[in-house]
Amino acid sequence: MPDNLSEKFADSPSKSTAEITVRVVVLGLILSVVMGAANVYVGLKAGMTVSASIPAAVMAMLLFRLFFKNSTTLEANQVQTCASAGESLAAGIIFTMPAMILIGYWTEFDYWTVTLVAFTGGLLGILFMIPMRKVFVVDNEELKYPEGVACAAVLRAGEAGEEDEAGKRLLIGGVLGGLVKVFGGFLGLIHGSLETAGIAGSRIFYFGGDLSPMLIAVGFIVRLNVAILIFIGGAMAWLIGIPLLGGGLIGEGVDGAVDQAYGIWSGQVRYVGVGAMVVGGFSALIAVRHGLVAAIAHLWNGMTAERDLTQADTERDIPSWAILTLGMLCVGLLAMMNYWFTNDVAITVLSTIVMLVMGFFFTAVASFIVGLVGNSNSPVSGMTITAVLVAGGLLYLANYTGMDGMVATLGIAAIVCCVACTSGDVCNDLKTGSLVGASPFRQQMMQIAGVTVAAFVMAPVLTLLHEHGGGIGSKELSAPQAGLFASLAKGFAGEGELPWKLIGIGAGLGVAILLIDEALKRSGAKFRAHLMPIAVGMYLPFGLATPILIGGLIAHFYSKDKPVEEHDTVLHRGVLFSSGVIAGEALTAVGIAGLAAFGIQSLQLGLSAGLVTGLSCLAAGLTVIVFVVMAKPFSQTKP
Repeated sequence: MPDNLSEKFADSPSKSTAEITVRVVVLGLILSVVMGAANVYVGLKAGMTVSASIPAAVMAMLLFRLFFKNSTTLEANQVQTCASAGESLAAGIIFTMPAMILIGYWTEFDYWTVTLVAFTGGLLGILFMIPMRKVFVVDNEELKYPEGVACAAVLRAGEAGEEDEAGKRLLIGGVLGGLVKVFGGFLGLIHGSLETAGIAGSRIFYFGGDLSPMLIAVGFIVRLNVAILIFIGGAMAWLIGIPLLGGGLIGEGVDGAVDQAYGIWSGQVRYVGVGAMVVGGFSALIAVRHGLVAAIAHLWNGMTAERDLTQADTERDIPSWAILTLGMLCVGLLAMMNYWFTNDVAITVLSTIVMLVMGFFFTAVASFIVGLVGNSNSPVSGMTITAVLVAGGLLYLANYTGMDGMVATLGIAAIVCCVACTSGDVCNDLKTGSLVGASPFRQQMMQIAGVTVAAFVMAPVLTLLHEHGGGIGSKELSAPQAGLFASLAKGFAGEGELPWKLIGIGAGLGVAILLIDEALKRSGAKFRAHLMPIAVGMYLPFGLATPILIGGLIAHFYSKDKPVEEHDTVLHRGVLFSSGVIAGEALTAVGIAGLAAFGIQSLQLGLSAGLVTGLSCLAAGLTVIVFVVMAKPFSQTKP
């Protein structure tokens, strides 16, 4: 993107003032639910989510062009604002709520608890962000909001009638992702993964990869550096750690080598990843410490300045009385929820205060970081790790241990995570709106609507996937962040025996990786050894790392000879196609789980194992070929 893009947009606001119409509200709420449901699956499986802003903007423009010729750019912007609010809320929920299952507090997701956490956390993220809008979005030249600017560019391209090609990419991607999931998850024509393992002496040697176009798409979106780091983390755990630990058995009545490899990873190796993730979370916050000090200073100066009462429509926020009213509602709901968890007045008061204070603080943190590096790169896991450690430490000092202590700790983490995810998305969308001439007041209303509606579908989607999609904590739905937070909560509460030696090894390994990354940074190397992707790779099943690496390699193939500032443009078609793939596979997975809930089980066509393996290899090859073709930039498709 050119450096003067913000100025270019600001000089050419949309001529139409139509923003919130019936069609905008209906489509925005539908996409909020759809994107939220899709990201629940993506996050539980891959340990990360993808931004919905650009795909939602493209879908809105395409549908409006097909059915409403008089639609405006501002309407499409309001749709993506609403849709991305639902998507961001999903990230906050899936990183934390599954931990309640993993610690044994729930055997199934409690509908009203999950809904209240989603609603209050998401709403607080919006309310906390509103007084900070001028400080972080309008009056701060240091924060560039790369994803917000990119979304504005897509909306402007739609004004020029370029959305047909983008819509085609999204549609084809959705069909590919959906078909592969149907063939594998419903018809049983292909395996979910291709994997093998062997035992030499007592050493287990494993290799494999999931048959998931969605994971290739994730790799394409995060690009090669991050994809390689995830693969390195997986290789350290599975290709080095498991053989070093040994323990492989051969004989009658013994599990196969693949199952033994998963057992060693689940019971031992992934705790090395836990230690590395804790170090990575703290390092992410330390890395932006100077920015945080600047953020607090900007916030203080902005909130103490006199308010201009003669505001234009493009400067007006939701009024203070509405913010205070909705804020008091959230406080009441939080207190009720905390008491519902623990039946203890003292712990309810302490937990509610900690939630509010940390939520407000991390709103400023998330807003500043999103402005610097974009919404997809915001270290929400690191912020939530900090929340878990602070909350767990305070509750431990207050002598709250056992299940009450664990639940209270995870409840605080869930609210803080939802606040951080939502507030980061809010400021990113407000930046897009400021570039296309949107009304902040109307955007904030659409964000509240998107969060409210999406909050009511989080629990049903989680329940479907848990009961009919493999189960939380399984290799199909590993939920790495939730597993980490559950482990930390258990440690503070004194419940169970955590392998602290392995966690310590992971922490030491994390420090070593940080030192390597600092050396790479000082040398000016383009490749960086960021710790968090490596740690996540160690915690995930190795089958996820292989297709993510393939996706990163495809992105690199098309961008390697281009200047860095042109990469977004070169990979734009591939990103849209990848977004369609992710939505298609994720929504199909949710649909299959829904059918199972109604008693419609997957079909078994009785094919031989050898034939299914052959079809799986063919499907894997064709999927990669389709990706290579559909991600090809415009410049390489012209003669």
